[in-house]
Amino acid sequence: MTTKYRFCDKYRIQLREKDHPPPHVHLIGGGVEVMLSLETVEVMPGKAPPLIIKEGLAWVAAHQVQLLEDWKRCYP
Repeated sequence: MTTKYRFCDKYRIQLREKDHPPPHVHLIGGGVEVMLSLETVEVMPGKAPPLIIKEGLAWVAAHQVQLLEDWKRCYP
């Protein structure tokens, strides 16, 4: 697993190698585990405080192209 982003001293966004489709990252930390879609930039399964979701989705949106390229490298 690769941590792509850390924020609020306890949350991180990870891209996990050998994970399952569809393309997504995991937002984890502080008892939170949420999947964020790389294609639609939306929350998949999981729950987290709204402000944490908002920051995570904003970061994914800003880095969507690179994250999708990284995903494709892991899952050719």
